Amino acid sequence: MKKKFLRVLLIVIIIVLAWVIHYAWISFPIISGYNAKQMCTCVFVSERDQKDIEMNELADFPLNIATNKVNYKNSSVTSTVWGFATKKAIYRKGIGCTLINDITEQQLHSQSFQIPVSTLQNTDTIAWPYGDKIADSFPTAINKIKLNAAVDNAFTEPYPGKKQRTRAVIILYNGQHIAEKYATGFNKNTKMYGWSMAKSFTAALIGTLVQQDKLNVTQSAPVPEWSDSKDPRHSITVENLLQQTSGLDFKEDYTKASDVTNMLYKKDDMAAYAASHSLAHDPGTVFNYSSGNSNILSRIIRHTVGEKEYAAFPANALFHKIGIYHTSFEPDASGTYVGSSYINATARDYARFGLLYYNDGIWNGERILPIGWVKQTQTSSAANTLKNYGYQFWLNGFNEKFPSQRAYPDVPADMFYCDGYAYEDIYIIPSKKLVVVRLGLTLDHSFDENAFLKSIIESIDDKSK
Repeated sequence: MKKKFLRVLLIVIIIVLAWVIHYAWISFPIISGYNAKQMCTCVFVSERDQKDIEMNELADFPLNIATNKVNYKNSSVTSTVWGFATKKAIYRKGIGCTLINDITEQQLHSQSFQIPVSTLQNTDTIAWPYGDKIADSFPTAINKIKLNAAVDNAFTEPYPGKKQRTRAVIILYNGQHIAEKYATGFNKNTKMYGWSMAKSFTAALIGTLVQQDKLNVTQSAPVPEWSDSKDPRHSITVENLLQQTSGLDFKEDYTKASDVTNMLYKKDDMAAYAASHSLAHDPGTVFNYSSGNSNILSRIIRHTVGEKEYAAFPANALFHKIGIYHTSFEPDASGTYVGSSYINATARDYARFGLLYYNDGIWNGERILPIGWVKQTQTSSAANTLKNYGYQFWLNGFNEKFPSQRAYPDVPADMFYCDGYAYEDIYIIPSKKLVVVRLGLTLDHSFDENAFLKSIIESIDDKSK
């Protein structure tokens, strides 16, 4: 009996040990990769303190098992998990941080990015939205006391044990700046992660190419891996990628090693990795939210504009045209901007981007986005049963648990929004003349977006003082 027990115990130990080794093999590089990339961006782009980042962004398991070393001399961060799975991210001025994957550090440093510099020296003297001079006037139709209370409430922590951690709120009414507030340690000059809001910016860049007649969204996506007409993926259109209906077999799961985490933290060419996936469904038939689709779009932009123009393209075609001077995409190790996830901007720049869409793609009299582009952005595909996604923007579609109810029941149905991890959002509500930016680090889903937006809308609908 004793020998039998020992055999069973030995088998259990072997199984557990095998599981631990397997978990470490696939997960440790993702953990250390996330830590290195996050720490690098927060330190060198957002200019924050390492201890603050480790107490907030990297405090939870399993991220907190990694050790992070910041090297201020060569602007890099190295992270390991108990001495294993070492990952390094390098900061380069103008383009932020990049993880070293499948490439040497020397090769990464040899890459050249010519980013245009703004000719504006002092935007504080230029009126909003073209600059940062905010008007003293206030719309008479809005109850300012209610509005301020709605903003202040977003910065409270009403739930014991929960952390909303709102860091910035900006509210525009009919384009006018009417409210702005920051948490301690953040201000109007702080560049903050947008995460998946990057997808919406990527879509806008696609729109500029359509406006220039360089792309047609209804045609087959110009992806080298699918160039053979016999390849079933050849029928994937640019619009399928925009609407997340490409049909590619790509898993978006951040709780474990999956296609998206492997792409973001293990691959040098993220778009090539995503494009290598086979079809799970016929293009255009099934909605599947995928960062892989967004990075394929980003590489399409690169191939369309060419290497000579690519690095400067976001600034020249979009950012500087709409008064955005403190925003940048970060590239992967292949040199392609990570259009799914890696964008950093000030809260005011995020607000300007929302204003561009509020104004139907027109800025200061110039059409930046094609006629009808914003309308298409607000329209879901036939394959999307919840009607909650357009051109890399989320819509106020239907609740998955209660299909007869809107996802945001107290917010008008015409709302569409950029949505990033941890509740980084730009909400655009045309019927209420609103653009609302909320940035934060809410990892426990304790921030009630519907209640927040409802309180702002109520201050606008209330004509009393």
